[in-house]
Amino acid sequence: MIGASNTVFDIHFPSDTAPGVAPYSARGLKGKLSLIKGIGGGDKLRRTINGTLIDLNPPQMRKYVLEISGDDQAPPALDDVWPGMAVVVDSNVELAFLTGGSAGRTMVPGSERFEGDYTYYCMRLPMLVVEFEVERDEWAAAVSWSLTLEEV
Repeated sequence: MIGASNTVFDIHFPSDTAPGVAPYSARGLKGKLSLIKGIGGGDKLRRTINGTLIDLNPPQMRKYVLEISGDDQAPPALDDVWPGMAVVVDSNVELAFLTGGSAGRTMVPGSERFEGDYTYYCMRLPMLVVEFEVERDEWAAAVSWSLTLEEV
């Protein structure tokens, strides 16, 4: 687990060349989960001759984009991380399903919690790095960074 103790966010690299998120780089951690481009939208939803709306998205295209960002005092230790690098990410974004059902993706061990009839969990996803940015405000001694990843 990287960052504050109240998040499950972690990045598992194929080697030790990119150690991850350094101390004091993830206290303002944010995660945004969205669908990959090309799925959904008006071009993938069509109406039949009877006016019924149908989905033309192939099931194998149901993949996620994860954007992680942090605002803190230090940058993450992501030197030598490049687009196309394969990583496994423990997302800090929760999803939920009806308890008794099953999660749509692999759960991060220990991330599940229960509230009422629902089970909440964070996903462990095999992903490729798409983009990485770091911004530093020297006067304020503040660093902002973002990492965009797409599910394999």
